[in-house]
Amino acid sequence: MKHLFRNLILTSVVLLCCGLSGRAVEPVDYVNPYMGNISHLLKPTYPTIHLPNGMLRVYPQRGDHTESYIHGLPVWVVNHRENHCFNLSACVGDGTALSSVIRTDYDNEVVKPYYYKVDIDNQQVTAEFAPSARSAIYRLQYSGDKSAYLLLNAGNGELEIEGNTIKGYQNTWGWVRVYIYLETDKNPTESGALKNGKIQTSKMTVSGDNACAVFRFDAGAVVNARYGISLISVEQARRNLYNEIPEPDFAKVKKSAREVWNKELGKIKIKGGDYNDRVVFYTSLYRCYERPVNISEEGRYFSASDHKVHDDGGVPFYTDDWLWDTFRATHPLRLLIDADVEQAMLTSLIRMAEQSDKQWFPTFPSITGDSRRMNCNHGVATLIDAWAKGVRGFDLEKGYEYARKAIEEKTLAPWSARDAGYLNEFYTRHGYIPALAPGEQETSPEVDGWEKRQAVAVTLGTAYDQWCLSRIAEALGKDDEAEYYLRCSYNYRNLFNAETAFFHPKDKEGKFIEPFDYRFSGGIGARDYYDENNGWTYRWDVQHNIGDLVNLMGSRENFVRNLDATFSEWLGRNKYEFYAQLPDQTGNVGQFSMSNEPSLHIPYLYNYAGAPWKTQKRVRDLVHQWFRNDLMGVPGDEDGGGLSSFVVFSMMGFYPVTPGLPAYNIGSPFFEEITISLTNGKKVRIIARNCSDENKYIQSAKINGENWNKPWFSHTDIADGAVIELQMGSKRNTVWGIAPEAVPPSAAPYPKN
Repeated sequence: MKHLFRNLILTSVVLLCCGLSGRAVEPVDYVNPYMGNISHLLKPTYPTIHLPNGMLRVYPQRGDHTESYIHGLPVWVVNHRENHCFNLSACVGDGTALSSVIRTDYDNEVVKPYYYKVDIDNQQVTAEFAPSARSAIYRLQYSGDKSAYLLLNAGNGELEIEGNTIKGYQNTWGWVRVYIYLETDKNPTESGALKNGKIQTSKMTVSGDNACAVFRFDAGAVVNARYGISLISVEQARRNLYNEIPEPDFAKVKKSAREVWNKELGKIKIKGGDYNDRVVFYTSLYRCYERPVNISEEGRYFSASDHKVHDDGGVPFYTDDWLWDTFRATHPLRLLIDADVEQAMLTSLIRMAEQSDKQWFPTFPSITGDSRRMNCNHGVATLIDAWAKGVRGFDLEKGYEYARKAIEEKTLAPWSARDAGYLNEFYTRHGYIPALAPGEQETSPEVDGWEKRQAVAVTLGTAYDQWCLSRIAEALGKDDEAEYYLRCSYNYRNLFNAETAFFHPKDKEGKFIEPFDYRFSGGIGARDYYDENNGWTYRWDVQHNIGDLVNLMGSRENFVRNLDATFSEWLGRNKYEFYAQLPDQTGNVGQFSMSNEPSLHIPYLYNYAGAPWKTQKRVRDLVHQWFRNDLMGVPGDEDGGGLSSFVVFSMMGFYPVTPGLPAYNIGSPFFEEITISLTNGKKVRIIARNCSDENKYIQSAKINGENWNKPWFSHTDIADGAVIELQMGSKRNTVWGIAPEAVPPSAAPYPKN
């Protein structure tokens, strides 16, 4: 009753506020960019202001929400959650002690996806911000009787001041240069370069590590400063600004940005559920639009793959995507509601490979280049997942070739862009990555000293990647290659320890490393053998063939028992000791980690062993335990949609366990009705009758009027629109969806010849 009363109050507040502004509650009104701004251990989320997949993104420059200061006003976050370029500062004073970046206290901050407002510099300046795709506008209201100053810092770059404009560039990571053109709606009374805390009016071009331009305005000024950014040139930055914000009309830019967000978020409409659930849902959906970003500028784009400007041929160029995190659910979500954008993103990945020296498919592409982080090459999954779901507007043949080269010609060692070496040769001959025994020295030059071999994680992940290759080869009619890669996709079997039912590292002689602890062996982040997560997480890392994993564990009953143990097994040490060794494995429920992407599919695996009611209960519990409408409401590194897409799918009631197979596992919807507007204009309605926190269990189901007794459905079942009807209840139904023939699909059987 207490929670019901709280939710009624919160809902009433939102309704009242929207009512006072003369409009109904819209999806963007539920977005809380502060959700998760204080991290449990590692990176927080940031309250990012931008357009969906827009090139220009900003957030307040501070470590997390606990910091008492902001470091100037943001101009552009070039790569996801890192690499700020330029900095805007606003202050009042007598002009004798100006600083290129003003570290200041702040107050009365407001953050919306489309709007930012903050009082800065001891409440002497109120700053407001609204974004467009490649441009933005600040409205600065100065108070008091002292002069008003606006400062633009280019860091390592050059700025030129002329009249009411500042233009120039800043050099950033990867030898990439970013350009800016800024214009104010008032002419400054004084301008120049900053030197020794004062305006040097004789100098109108400034360069170096702290290049800073200054405008002075009269006391009490209200200044609109609009700017465009570019990766091509200053002139292109100016054109971007004039194309998107032709007049310094702050209210118009803000209104337009809000409308864009409502259009995108409105592609999924929900009814029912409590206020906090609606906030968590739409905030998570907002996070899924933070990247990749469209960096085409009037039909051209700068590619960090070859440092050249290219014509985009009418297909926008997208980059900044950590594929290891986003292939699992962010890309599959986009295939439902933005398939045209996803198609352009896949074309962009193929172009990146084509433009690079070695033509390897990217893994962690960003505006400043592919950083080759994490392990394996899961971008290949985005290709086959789109193809399997009917998307055809990209070159699958090229994608296949570049992905194959990336898996076979690049080292399998994590966090490395070296050529293939010993590890690849061993994997090809023996079907697994050899692990080092405790104390054994690393001799392979391609292995990073901190990230290690990650022997089990790389073996399992490469097997999945090769399964994706087999599916693509089959689609292209390359039957021999399809069969070869299908055989390789079973290499996870080579590390399965039948006695323990875990994936266990082997040395180069084929012997299991002993003694061994599946919780703690492997050093910091378990990186000797796994990656960021321990053996309990990687016990389930066979996304492409869960059916075979059930068989390896001996029976459905054993499989369910092992899943249950994952959610109940003690950490094994005190929390401070556990997280000192496994800092990425937060959000624990037993040994399960809600904070890290390799865990996301695990709660859905009960569907494969005749216990779908356990999936329904577990998914509901996990979302409510770890994703909440508060500052610590995200359990781990969000990674630009990596975790949030799990929340969006799960709250809708289904999840893509295996990207590359056009199928979805059914969980438990959080809302009475969900309407998904597909790219083709058709709609999928999910009606969950009697749905509530207590009524989480499916009693019966229909799809398009036909009785449905399977805990999954195919993409074909919904591709042209569908009505999914679920009757919910408070008691688990141990009969629905349990038949052996109802099991979700897995990989094809192992080739016999």
